[in-house]
Amino acid sequence: MFDLNSVPSQEGRVAIVTGANVGLGYSTALELAKNGATVVLACRNKDKAEAAIASLKNDVPEASLSYLPLDLSDLSSVRAFAERFLSQFDRLDLLINNAGVMVPPYEKTVDGFELQMGANYFGHFLLTSLLLPLLEKTGDARIVNLSSIAHRSGKIHFDDLHFEKRYSKMEAYGQSKLAMLMFTYELDKHLKDRGYSTLAVAAHPGVANTALSRYLPKPLIVILTPVAGFLLSSPEEGALPQLYAALGEDIHSGDYIGPNGFNEMRGKQPVKVQPRPHALHADVSKRLWDVSLELTGAKYFD
Repeated sequence: MFDLNSVPSQEGRVAIVTGANVGLGYSTALELAKNGATVVLACRNKDKAEAAIASLKNDVPEASLSYLPLDLSDLSSVRAFAERFLSQFDRLDLLINNAGVMVPPYEKTVDGFELQMGANYFGHFLLTSLLLPLLEKTGDARIVNLSSIAHRSGKIHFDDLHFEKRYSKMEAYGQSKLAMLMFTYELDKHLKDRGYSTLAVAAHPGVANTALSRYLPKPLIVILTPVAGFLLSSPEEGALPQLYAALGEDIHSGDYIGPNGFNEMRGKQPVKVQPRPHALHADVSKRLWDVSLELTGAKYFD
């Protein structure tokens, strides 16, 4: 059973948390800082990141925190982030690919990707490739990819990857989160084949009450708000699965972590869970990997 109070000191270790200024990312950064890790907040908005750092410092005055700009919807920003990080740090123990956007109006990124697929998946795919050499050099490092129970209805639309023919907010979100899960399993396979010590792990928060809900229809928000405390997990609870994935002593590459409650929607204890069978289709994962390499220009294991 994972217990945050029993986590060994993380002093001397370096972690990147994408989207760390709010929600699950903030809660994750807070717990890592409490345990002594140096935490790099990888965020798009400088003012929000600096406000988050001030708030974190208020709770953990001795925290070692820094901010580096990262816009996951812009591959040039991803490359610039990696370059800055690699120039400032000589180790990376934890890469927590947490940031994301959920059910926004249709929009394309500067690279021509549907926004959810671009920010949730393609940006993290490229970021991971750029930082993997340092992760492996550090030794016993972990990559934690945030998926969702939305992967259950997800499908990789190879014939319309960017929803240019017909846009469905939820289908696009499910695709991006299924992609993150398939990415984890495909990366795990490559890491094991090459004898790497780096672990690739996936996690999902259940249904958490975070800023991701800002794009939900207003009538639904009105209905959910009075009962949010009963139906939705808090950001602190929602962050537990990715913290277990990052810090648990019994975690293995390829594990998938979620809440222990009904239908994995919420829970006070993170546990190892199983994805839907279609997330394990090796041929689809391999095709997605190849398409992702082509579209992002990422290079793995060169």
